[in-house]
Amino acid sequence: MASSTKGSSVKETQKETRFKKTAEPVADAELLTVPEGWKEPGFTKDDNPRGLLEESSFATLFPKYREAYLKECWPLVEKALGETHIKGTLDLIEGSVTVSTTKKTFDPYAIVRARDLIKLLARSVPFEQAVRILQDDVACDIIKVGTVVRNRERFVKRRQRLIGPKGSTLKALELLTNCYVMVQGNTVSALGPFSGLKEVRKVVMDTMKNIHPIYNIKALMIKQELSRDAELKNQSWERFLPRFRQKNVSKRREPQKKSKKKEYTPFPPQPPESKVDRELASGEFFLQETEKKRMKLQEVKAKQAEQVSKRQEERKKAFVPPKEKVFVQKSLPKEEKLDIEALKVKVKKAKTKKLGAPPIPAPPTPLDKKKKKKRGEL
Repeated sequence: MASSTKGSSVKETQKETRFKKTAEPVADAELLTVPEGWKEPGFTKDDNPRGLLEESSFATLFPKYREAYLKECWPLVEKALGETHIKGTLDLIEGSVTVSTTKKTFDPYAIVRARDLIKLLARSVPFEQAVRILQDDVACDIIKVGTVVRNRERFVKRRQRLIGPKGSTLKALELLTNCYVMVQGNTVSALGPFSGLKEVRKVVMDTMKNIHPIYNIKALMIKQELSRDAELKNQSWERFLPRFRQKNVSKRREPQKKSKKKEYTPFPPQPPESKVDRELASGEFFLQETEKKRMKLQEVKAKQAEQVSKRQEERKKAFVPPKEKVFVQKSLPKEEKLDIEALKVKVKKAKTKKLGAPPIPAPPTPLDKKKKKKRGEL
């Protein structure tokens, strides 16, 4: 009896544990998410004490203008590669850089990072930025944009649009993606975390396809603000992101002469009339040759008479007098009455102004006359 009770109790406990597992299922999103602040431990020599079995090497060419810079910073490159026991050789004659593993190399992925390092140095990325590729959480992406646009002038304009005035657009993209971006020639080199590289590639390719980078930068700014909010972090962001409609600003010019399509008819076009058909229709076919010649002469004479009349009319045009303008007499102003006394006064004043002329006494006023009369009475 005791054994049966023990067996039943074990079965009950197993059922309870199964029920608990099914009652509280773990979400897939929680399993896939990486906790904040977690960092993957570095790869050390203890993880691979025996080293590598085979030797691996990579080589890349660099342009002539990078020769002086690589020669100057090569000791620093060798020192950075020496930490992971990778050998690097600089061949200035052939213009190539080679990296290869050694017997002491323990990290199998270190040669891939070294390959990316020499690629970035060849693409005009400075050593201070390119050496970051040797870190575990940093990757690189070299985007080829030379073949996206066929027209060279259009390609140069769109590449300049990606850089922006005084590099402002490129700087904004670097701040939003935490990546270093270098535009050189027909390639765009990006260096940073994986999530940022994905956004950089999208912005670069959209710019080359004639979509202005400011639209993508605005969307990145909104995403950055939403990721900081704890409530909206795990929700859909489609309602917050802007939707830009593509508009064709430049309309196609319409031709001045538009050719209208003829209506389709299953019947073939009527053949043109021959000379014989025309003569049969007019009845000329049945006339004799002398009559035909006489009719042709009459036609020629009629044409000549028309030409002669036209010439005579043109000659007569030179002898036709032009139309004279009608002369209209202008009405003379009415004579004004002259004030003779006022003129006399003006003449006398003019004489006094002349040099050497005796002073002319002023005409006596009525007050002076009254004074003289009084004196005479006295």
